[in-house]
Amino acid sequence: MCGMTGWLSFSRDLTVQQETLQRMTDTLALRGPDAQGVWIEGPIGLGHRRLSIIDLEGGRQPMAADHHGQRAASIISYTGEVYNFQELKHDLQGRGHRFETRSDTEVVLRAYLESGPSFVDRLNGMYAFAIWNRLTQELLLVRDRMGVKPLYYYQTDDGVVFGSEPKALLANPLVPRRVAADGLREILEMVKTPGHAIFSGMHEVLPGEMIRVNRNGLMRHQYWKLEAREHSDTLEKTIQHTRDLLEDIVDRQIVSDVPLCSLLSGGLDSSIITALASKKLLAAGKENIQSFSVDFLDHGGGFTGDSVRGTPDAPFVRDLVERIRSSHGEIVIDSREMADSELRATVVRALDLPPAFWGDMWPSLYRLFQEVRKHSTVALSGESADEVFGGYRWFHDPDAIAAQTYPWLTSVTGKYFDGKTLFSQDLLKGLEMDSFLRDSYSQAVAEAPVLPGEDEINRRMRQMSYVNLTRFVQTLLDRKDRMSMAVGLEVRVPFCDHRLVEYAFNIPWEMKAFDGREKSILRAATRDLLPDSIAERVKSPYPSTQDPAYEQGLRTSLTTIMANPASPVLPLLDRDRVTQTLAKPLGNLSPMYDRMGMELAIGLNTWLAEYDVSLSF
Repeated sequence: MCGMTGWLSFSRDLTVQQETLQRMTDTLALRGPDAQGVWIEGPIGLGHRRLSIIDLEGGRQPMAADHHGQRAASIISYTGEVYNFQELKHDLQGRGHRFETRSDTEVVLRAYLESGPSFVDRLNGMYAFAIWNRLTQELLLVRDRMGVKPLYYYQTDDGVVFGSEPKALLANPLVPRRVAADGLREILEMVKTPGHAIFSGMHEVLPGEMIRVNRNGLMRHQYWKLEAREHSDTLEKTIQHTRDLLEDIVDRQIVSDVPLCSLLSGGLDSSIITALASKKLLAAGKENIQSFSVDFLDHGGGFTGDSVRGTPDAPFVRDLVERIRSSHGEIVIDSREMADSELRATVVRALDLPPAFWGDMWPSLYRLFQEVRKHSTVALSGESADEVFGGYRWFHDPDAIAAQTYPWLTSVTGKYFDGKTLFSQDLLKGLEMDSFLRDSYSQAVAEAPVLPGEDEINRRMRQMSYVNLTRFVQTLLDRKDRMSMAVGLEVRVPFCDHRLVEYAFNIPWEMKAFDGREKSILRAATRDLLPDSIAERVKSPYPSTQDPAYEQGLRTSLTTIMANPASPVLPLLDRDRVTQTLAKPLGNLSPMYDRMGMELAIGLNTWLAEYDVSLSF
């Protein structure tokens, strides 16, 4: 998986900036604990931290390759996995390329040398990389189609600073730690604008985007995006093609030279991936898949269903494990730890931002991945199936469908998610939060592709799918990436394969929900793999703790912040509102309002202090 960074400065000789490049690279040590390297020549410096997955001895980076007699014609710093690298390698060998390693890194580099920038059209996987062409003096920055792997950049007067995480860029003195109004708005609202990176002047390479930087400046090119196309397959053929794609995707993604496992919640999505992986591994004569689930240790707060989460996971997990006979481990997390100030600070440092909404999920994911990493280096996840196949409740609620805002911010979630409850009303008015949310949603809907002649229902559901696939899923992928890579664990997301996403995006809604259920096509395509209990289970999200011990920990942390006059978040808060919230009896806080407000206030305070952020608005 790894972490990469670099600095291109056409007016400097970066060979005298070894210390800065090394410092940038060192910030990504947790993403790549196995090896590190820095390559500098003239105006360019590339850094890399490696998590070894394929070709453990080869594949060290930054990697150079000769071409047509030119030694080290191009150099790459690469993160992620290209799942079709074996097919690409075979083709390149037929064209005369000779390989020195078994890694997919070298395949990507030589594919570039063979075909130039257009080679990205042939890649299947999750990746982010930089390639420096020594002959043309041009830098190429590329991110995978769904944005599974992160890549940030900051344009300077004479080039660009870039890296897998903001922390790598912030280690360069040219990049300011300043956040303006537009950045603070996105922290306070459950909105993620593609390409926006919170810090002023910093951007994310868009999913499916290629950026070229040379002496003429910076040029952006969208090499992939969701498109509206006619779907001519019958229902039966659609179900079969979905199954065929899933079989191929999982077959590609179980390839690893290190221990591999699956993350199993007992829901439809993770169960499908786990069952398919088990089937593929056993058919190849290998050991069965190892699976892991998560639960919380109770301290006075047993599970009760609510409008968001109706059933606990454990019984369904057991049903699948008994069905496929996987080697299974249950990881039990102590709810009291989720509010621990040091653990939450660790989460902030991994994310480079305050955690977004449902703040307990970030530290619990970190703890889950920390335990999984003791056994495996690669994990398969069922993430993103709900966005791809229409699994969330808001896809099936008339009020959410009709609402002119993001569907996850409607009443279908029980109550409107709101982490702004403890913040100053004057601050929120000055930031014009309502206008920001309205404009953000309008922009997202305006981007959605249109299929000529499509009826109103399908047009609206295409918009719903689009905002979920380009906005909501990015928050989830970011959370998965940062929490897993902070412990050196690679998490693969088969449902983000662009072939599957493209196909499902264009299935008409009446077919996508043909039996009146969520994820009808996916359920029908995989029913034979699953116990009936899971095949019929209603969507239930990643667990959020209901233990009052967690709430008490939040109260303690917020009380400490309020008692310290130097707490940087204080000028942003409504002190009276905080006092009223803390005065409520234990267990009487609304998880959608009060608890989220506390979580965001605590996270923002930690971030402002640890990152020495300058707010300017």
